[in-house]
Amino acid sequence: MKKNYYIWPTIIALALSLGIFVGGKLHFNDTPEKLFTTNSKKDKLNRLIDYIDYEYVDEINTDSIVDITVNNILDKLDPHSVYIPKSEMRRVAENMKGDFVGIGINFYMYKDTITVIRTVEKGPSFLKGIKPGDRILMAGNDTLYGKRLASEVIVERLKGQNGSSVELKVYRKSENKMFRVNLKRDRIPIKSVQAYYMLTPEMGYIKINRFAESTYKEFNMALRILQRQGAKKLALDLRDNPGGYLGIAEQLADEFLQDGKLILYTKNKKGEIEKTFATKKGSFENKPVYVLINERSASASEIIAGALQDNDIGTIIGRRSFGKGLVQREMELGDGSAVRLTVSRYYTPTGRSIQKTYKNGSKDYYQKFTDRYHNGELISVDSIKVADSLKFTTPNGKVVYGGGGIIPDIFVPIGSNEEEAVESLESLGFMSRFIFEHLEEDRTRYSNYTEAEFVRDFRVDDIVFERFVDYAIDRNIKINFYDFEDKIKLYLKGALAEQLFTSNLNARIKGSSDKMLQKVLELDKPTIQSKEKIEFSN
Repeated sequence: MKKNYYIWPTIIALALSLGIFVGGKLHFNDTPEKLFTTNSKKDKLNRLIDYIDYEYVDEINTDSIVDITVNNILDKLDPHSVYIPKSEMRRVAENMKGDFVGIGINFYMYKDTITVIRTVEKGPSFLKGIKPGDRILMAGNDTLYGKRLASEVIVERLKGQNGSSVELKVYRKSENKMFRVNLKRDRIPIKSVQAYYMLTPEMGYIKINRFAESTYKEFNMALRILQRQGAKKLALDLRDNPGGYLGIAEQLADEFLQDGKLILYTKNKKGEIEKTFATKKGSFENKPVYVLINERSASASEIIAGALQDNDIGTIIGRRSFGKGLVQREMELGDGSAVRLTVSRYYTPTGRSIQKTYKNGSKDYYQKFTDRYHNGELISVDSIKVADSLKFTTPNGKVVYGGGGIIPDIFVPIGSNEEEAVESLESLGFMSRFIFEHLEEDRTRYSNYTEAEFVRDFRVDDIVFERFVDYAIDRNIKINFYDFEDKIKLYLKGALAEQLFTSNLNARIKGSSDKMLQKVLELDKPTIQSKEKIEFSN
């Protein structure tokens, strides 16, 4: 466990290598016959597979050989052309679609049993009265407990056809009773708008973690709610957002740009250029917007940041983004698998390509990302290397650069290694797991709090903090915990807020120690009436 938190840059880079996609549906002008006409190169591969199938001395799974071959071919192209095997297609599709069919619970395997963290509001389990802490022992005839039962297996057993019925056998520890409940499976949203709340009386905050099919709809709903609460400004948090659908990013950027403004353009292999312009429908035009990015903001996140920056709209805050300016389209391979193949490059309104070089292969490509943690550019903006040949100028005369990510207007340095380790403990769910086990001891101690009372009155005491330190040390995590006691207590309070109430409350609580949000407030300070009005609380 210790190593996991001291090599977090490498973990992040590996995650990005799997997670940064811009997808879509394939729309080729060529017919399938033209695309897949037999030629000597294809025939050679087909013959080799046939020889192995029918003549090779040992039994070989040629499906796995094909998978390896496809991956090797794509690896020679660029780091973002990827193969999706049949076994992964449903999971990938669900994640990008923004929902799946299930019973609507978040859970941990606690000891050897599914234990509910919380139910999805208005989902099947919520409507049937399933509560946090309930143990789900069976779904129909399927057993859902046992030390060797993988989470993936459990999820598959809880999923089913939309509208199908399932009987759950449940144990409620708080009442020491067993009961059965029938419910109907339904579509369960996978939220891409992670949180939204009022940062100040005039400024809303929205955090987006990816760009799925449902993201634009989720964003509009959150924005309308915040506008009804008085939001005339917005902090749009795209940190750690690896991207997603190009079209969704275009729609979102349109909300901030006036009719006719260029959002981006793409150029394909034939040199054909396709431009995308803003429309009249933007609901947040001519209003202050702050866009938060970091080194893990990529693809669709960079499209929005680049479109606003190049049109002199809003303020980009944070650290240089990842640098992915390639567009993929998804193509089925006929056996349930698919490839996402790079079909064009995109350019920001000033003509910038923000794609960093990949001429030395994928390993070097992601190593350069990791190198940012060691060459000082995450600590000082002066350490970011830029080329004069990639200099561009916005309509208002601001100088911007291409060639590897969006450089923010306002730079906010990364924390120390130990600060980032504490951040990782929170973002990777370690603190959430501790809080879950803490609640399992006795949930009733928190049962009388309202949300407002919890924010205002509750403090994580020294006893809970010391238990967390012991919990972490027992799992071989070694940090100077006492140097970060206040932050750890704040994050533990946030984790409690999420499991007792909502993710919005967790984000609001954590925000009070967020350096980038504090920079937003500092920049917006002339319009803040009084510090007392800021909605943060420790």
